[in-house]
Amino acid sequence: MPVPIRRLVVALTLCCALVAGVTACGGSTQSKSIDTGIVAAPVADTPSPTTPAERQKLAKARFVANAGLAAGATYQWIVKPWKAGKFKKGAHGRTFTLIKAAAAGGFAYNRLKAAKRNAEGDPLLSKAIAPLSAGIDSLKNLPAKLRSGDGNAAGAFDDIINKVKDAGQSAGAPVHNQVPSAHQLSGG
Repeated sequence: MPVPIRRLVVALTLCCALVAGVTACGGSTQSKSIDTGIVAAPVADTPSPTTPAERQKLAKARFVANAGLAAGATYQWIVKPWKAGKFKKGAHGRTFTLIKAAAAGGFAYNRLKAAKRNAEGDPLLSKAIAPLSAGIDSLKNLPAKLRSGDGNAAGAFDDIINKVKDAGQSAGAPVHNQVPSAHQLSGG
């Protein structure tokens, strides 16, 4: 349906009037500055603690959070299915259970590496976690071991998690299982 020319002319005239009015109001040659007393300060990307005590406290808190998520994922999607026999060949739902265990294993490995880095910020935690580094690194091969039917793989993962929890407990940073959400598990 064609638009009448009169409507187009009226619309064009109104647009021009609005543009002219806006530019006329904002085109002052004098500039005024108002001193509000507010000084712009640079914003830091992340807060950084200033004292060693604060750094150690944050390191412990981060260690507890990361190790707790690793422990929760391991227990929920690796240890419980392992104890229920869902990793054995021929078990009902084995493929889906292995997929969930692989995702949980990757997530737990990532969180354990982060917990190890966090532990380096606290002298007591770093001494407690240092002997577990090789065990944490050995967890990379868990999905392949589970697929091949190695029932001890889940037990090894559980042992490392328990050792990390014990190390945290001995350093004054008790770790409790925190089951991650599916969103966290998928890396989102």
